Amino acid sequence: MNVSAAAPFSIGNEDLVGRRVLLVDDDPTVAEVASSYLRAGGFVVEEAGDGFTALQAAERLAPDLIVLDRMLPGIDGLEVFRRLRERMSTPVILLTALGSEDDRIAGLAAGADDYLAKPFSPRELVLRVQSVLRRSIGEFTPESVLEYGEFRLDPSARIATRAGVELSLTVREFDLFEFLLKHPNQVFSREDLLRTVWGWTYGDLSTVTVHVRRLREKIERDPRSPSMLTTVWGVGYRFSMGGVPDAVV
Repeated sequence: MNVSAAAPFSIGNEDLVGRRVLLVDDDPTVAEVASSYLRAGGFVVEEAGDGFTALQAAERLAPDLIVLDRMLPGIDGLEVFRRLRERMSTPVILLTALGSEDDRIAGLAAGADDYLAKPFSPRELVLRVQSVLRRSIGEFTPESVLEYGEFRLDPSARIATRAGVELSLTVREFDLFEFLLKHPNQVFSREDLLRTVWGWTYGDLSTVTVHVRRLREKIERDPRSPSMLTTVWGVGYRFSMGGVPDAVV
């Protein structure tokens, strides 16, 4: 972790003050510094040093977000994540080993909402937590419902349905689907989607690839041969439904 000698400072976070964050990491130094910065940002933080304790704390605390280390004693971080997903839809940010693409891909494929590679800046961690939480709780101003073919998406309630059946989407999958519904028949590169949906000016483009694949699994009749969320080779991705009109607000 990149840590300066200066004490943590508060990053503007007034709209999220008091939100509960469960930090799961078996490294006492990482946990201490990360917790200090998160608390300085206005969050209520509880720590867990292993997978078993993390699962118990998640049930008891009902956190608004979980920061979860990929490598844990007792139960591997991905297994902890899978068990959490069976019980709750709480947003999860995975901490992964620097340069380990397999770890990042595995975490994103499992449905993690974001990831951060070690060593990381604790200030960046606070910003990532803010970003994911804001997207998960939405804005206080109600947004219009989007209807496109048999899909219906309510941004304020964070609910998406197909033919009346709710889709089980993670925070980032919901954000990606919402963006695509608002911009049908347009082609976006992975860089475009990383910037507009994730709010990142740089990052691992495989993040977008994995989320597109996971979204296809939930909206396509045959994810292996997608007919709506298609790849425009050499350019990016496009969402369309043939003769269905543009999204209705």
